[in-house]
Amino acid sequence: MSTEEDESRAAVLNRLRRAHGQLAGVIAMIEDGRECRDVVTQLAAVSRAIDRAGFKIVASNMRQCLSGESALTEDELERLFLTLA
Repeated sequence: MSTEEDESRAAVLNRLRRAHGQLAGVIAMIEDGRECRDVVTQLAAVSRAIDRAGFKIVASNMRQCLSGESALTEDELERLFLTLA
């Protein structure tokens, strides 16, 4: 695995860990009876963090595909991208 792949994987894991923490916060907010607006705002932040992680994964595979190293076809990458969009 290349350094670029390691960095990409680390970035994705960082985003997912952040989303995990945010989601735990949302659960605590609901348990504490916090305002709907606050809960939804934090839930949207979790969703964006997960989306960014997904886009990072797809982008990384696009780079690999362009260099001929990806096991995914262009059509598969497109479907994955559209799944996130």
